[in-house]
Amino acid sequence: MRSLLLCLLAPLLIAEDLPLVKSVDRQPLAAQLIRVLDSLEMLGDPLPAADAKELRRLATTTSDVEQIQKILDRYCLIGVNINPESRVKVQQGPAKPELQEQGWRTFLVKVQNEAGVTAVLAVDSPNAGQIANRPEGNATRRFLDVQLFTRQPMRPHLSGLEVEYRILQLYSRDAGKREAKLIFDVGQGSQDLGFRNEVDILFTAKPATKVTFRVLDSDGTPTTAGFLIRDTRSRVYPSQAKRLAPDFFFQPQVYRADGESLMLPSGDYTIECSRGPEYRKKVQRIHVNGKPQQVSFRAERWIDPAKLGWISGDHHIHAAGCSHYEKPTEGVYPQDMMRHILGEDLKIGSVLTWGPGWYFQKTFFEGKDNKLSTPDNLMRYDVEVSGFPSSHTGHIVLLSLKEQEYPGAKRIEDWPSWGLPVFRWAKSQNAITGFAHSGWGLALKDPKLPSQEMPPFDGIGANEFIVGVTHDLVDFISAVDTPYPWELNIWYHTLNVGYRTRISGETDFPCIYDSKVGLGRSYVRQKGALNYRDWSEGIREGRNYVSDGKSHIIGFRVNNQQMGEGASEINMPAPGMVKVTANVAALLDEMPNEAVRQLRVDQKPYWDVERSRIGTTRTVPVELIVNGEAVARQEIAADGQLRSIAFDVNVTGSSWIALRILPSSHTNPIFVLTANKPIRASRKSAEWCLKAVDQCWSQKESKIRLEEKGAAAQAYEFARQAYRQRMAESKQ
Repeated sequence: MRSLLLCLLAPLLIAEDLPLVKSVDRQPLAAQLIRVLDSLEMLGDPLPAADAKELRRLATTTSDVEQIQKILDRYCLIGVNINPESRVKVQQGPAKPELQEQGWRTFLVKVQNEAGVTAVLAVDSPNAGQIANRPEGNATRRFLDVQLFTRQPMRPHLSGLEVEYRILQLYSRDAGKREAKLIFDVGQGSQDLGFRNEVDILFTAKPATKVTFRVLDSDGTPTTAGFLIRDTRSRVYPSQAKRLAPDFFFQPQVYRADGESLMLPSGDYTIECSRGPEYRKKVQRIHVNGKPQQVSFRAERWIDPAKLGWISGDHHIHAAGCSHYEKPTEGVYPQDMMRHILGEDLKIGSVLTWGPGWYFQKTFFEGKDNKLSTPDNLMRYDVEVSGFPSSHTGHIVLLSLKEQEYPGAKRIEDWPSWGLPVFRWAKSQNAITGFAHSGWGLALKDPKLPSQEMPPFDGIGANEFIVGVTHDLVDFISAVDTPYPWELNIWYHTLNVGYRTRISGETDFPCIYDSKVGLGRSYVRQKGALNYRDWSEGIREGRNYVSDGKSHIIGFRVNNQQMGEGASEINMPAPGMVKVTANVAALLDEMPNEAVRQLRVDQKPYWDVERSRIGTTRTVPVELIVNGEAVARQEIAADGQLRSIAFDVNVTGSSWIALRILPSSHTNPIFVLTANKPIRASRKSAEWCLKAVDQCWSQKESKIRLEEKGAAAQAYEFARQAYRQRMAESKQ
């Protein structure tokens, strides 16, 4: 009797055991394995940690290919066989057929490719279709949405390898038991006979429950926060697979205001609540049991610069392009961006319309604060000149514009093919101007500052900055979103020869960074009530410091002259001692984050207080910078406490002075003049700047339109003459 039972069960067991393919080269299979693991993590639905770790180990060893397949096969809902005649047949795999009501689930598909087919693997189902607006008669049958994930790092086409794995995503409208038919093919005529390319699977969809968030700020007022929700398998909720704005599929967290909710199936969850870098993260564990419930969080600040008069802002945020949705709206709407600005507690959010989505997104420009702004958080649409003919000379940020259309331009292609005309036009309407993601094109092999190494000037960062500063057209250079030596080196050199362009912090969301807005910030000392124009004017005047938000240098003064006041300038009758003061604070976890500490300077995150940590301690160095050189430093505990620091330094000639916690925060300079002499701190810097003009011209000249080239050549020659003059005026 037992033998008979085993015989009856054998076909069922075989149906779930996917064949192991021995005749496959290990190296390409291991490479494909890494793409699958990376994709699952990006989708917020990773394999269990132990299996993922073992698979990554196997990918780097000379392991048997069967070992890799045995682990991956456990997570396969479907096995697809493509026979030598390119006919497709499928079978159900070992993965448990569980779905989630009102959510997405991710499974693997094993493809045994005996024909070496490189076509697109397609999936369909009569139970799938448009979830909303479907005919009433199909409501019971069509409960499913189905798709194969083919975006990077995955690929649309099969590789032709003997075996590979694909990612299948299934959405269920309903809860309970539902049967669905899944149909696979690799093109017309590839279906096997007898419906063998189809498989019927009985799914169980776990019901979802409404979970409402109660969110209070540190002062007890209702607010908005970011929530990262994971189950016991570290899967992210709601699933990232098919999120719609304002929830962005490229982020693991979602943002919810007090009283808003989402749906979760029954189970145990860890919820991490955050409101940007000025807050401590809060974590709660909850159990969802099928009944509607509330979860409450009260945010806790470790620092509040706004109460001290320092207003955070990110001047480089996008609502279209890069990681954003491309269709059907060419980006997202103001209400979506405002939710993220609120959730990260950015006091100022500059949403820059640029090449991608330009013709749609520019409809949101008003020349004033967006109507969704609140008394504590302002949003305004401005412009980044990127994706335009001048982009090769460096992307340009334009703040507080009154008009966004270049005179006479009907299309992007009509704009100037080099940067200075754009700056002049923006200046004519009193806009604040600067270069974006400054380090691109200014790469250095040696991170020493300042460096005499000549960068290639072959990118889209602050390349034509070297010319623009001599024409008094550039208000600021951007920092925090590219490697710090590349950003700071050109700035230090131009400061050393007497130019006074300021620095501002940016994120370039969601292009360089797409995890959060406000990863790079400018903290501007506001003169009165919160005001976008005053904030952007503060960048021009240099009454701001830049930061990742995890360290702060507040109230920087030299001989009681505050940064940003009185042109940030003091005069001394002769060289002598000055006193430098500030209040500083930083916050580090008690244990070092080795994953960040071991990164090269050209690996993200480029600016992060963890990189400032001294050894394994919880301290960071505050450095005093005079003419680009660190001349003194003090170590402070990075425990979140605001501390006073003071330096006494001998100024031997007209100089600029700044403070930094590198690479986490940096002040703007204060200019100390002796006997009313201008700053000519370094002949080597003047020589570097002169050579840089020639290097920049060698890279940009060929892309400037013929009819504009004469004016550009004159502007570059003007810059050369300016640097020659300052070189002659420099003594060292």
